[in-house]
Amino acid sequence: MKAAVYDTAGAPSVLKYIDLPTPAIEPGDVLIAVEAISLEGGDLINRRSTPPPHPSWVVGYAAAGTVMEIGSGVTSRKVGDRVVAFNMQGSHAELWSVPEARTWRIPDGLDASDAAVVPISFGTAYHCLFTRGALERGETVLIQAAAGGVGVAALQLAAQSGATVIAVASGAQRRGRLLELGAHHVIDRADCDVVETVHALTKGAGVDLVIDPVGKTLQASLSSLAHEGRLVFVGNAGGGSLTADLWPPMQANQTLLGVFMGTLFERSAIRSNVDDMLKAVATGSVRSVIDRTFKLSEAAAAHEYAEKEKPLGRIVIKP
Repeated sequence: MKAAVYDTAGAPSVLKYIDLPTPAIEPGDVLIAVEAISLEGGDLINRRSTPPPHPSWVVGYAAAGTVMEIGSGVTSRKVGDRVVAFNMQGSHAELWSVPEARTWRIPDGLDASDAAVVPISFGTAYHCLFTRGALERGETVLIQAAAGGVGVAALQLAAQSGATVIAVASGAQRRGRLLELGAHHVIDRADCDVVETVHALTKGAGVDLVIDPVGKTLQASLSSLAHEGRLVFVGNAGGGSLTADLWPPMQANQTLLGVFMGTLFERSAIRSNVDDMLKAVATGSVRSVIDRTFKLSEAAAAHEYAEKEKPLGRIVIKP
């Protein structure tokens, strides 16, 4: 099979497009013929800063395709099933062996590219907003990095739940798209002070909930919260250390909630949420937003584009 691999961590140029043996199928695994790969923020972080455990390491968390072989003990999947999968490594390839429990059936009529972006973007957004963030109708939510994959999903789900959505992004075109997707207000972080604008929009009260996938914006997120508000921080897309002054949040009785989805996707409730999100995208009640599609042979260019060009939504790679 062909795959995009790296031997040492670094810039996108470390990725190579090479031939590798077909992955081994362990008991409980399914072998997927990959049709669409969702380029995730964690893929970029791993390639950039995580030394691989061995040479020719295949990066990648998420992809969709068709089951072409099943391992012993597999009961809920069969050859020919269309599935989307999550795993901590290996999606940037023509073939991917993943545990059965980390796959979801793709609803009829849903394109593989749209399906590929759902588990991480929409599964994460739903968990942060409702399971951890306890968002309720009538509340106000601030979404940092709202033009990213999780952000685009979160603003649609929050708006549909009856919340007021304040999105943070940059650029006139991206602001317009986010308003089309359901945001009530969009703050251009390049032109405005986010905290000052949030307090102006909320008449000094602050927001009830912040979803922050960036990391380096934690202080601004905390400063945007209302008394007894909640901050859900998920990932560290901005890089650097996660630091904030916690004395004011304590005095304001605010709640900080951390989310790392990598350990959660096999839980039945999370699996059910992702199934629901796949159905929602299939029926058009929410939209998966794909900025651009690259060939697998162009994986290095896809990674570079993701890091430099401020895409809206996700980038998809196709073998």
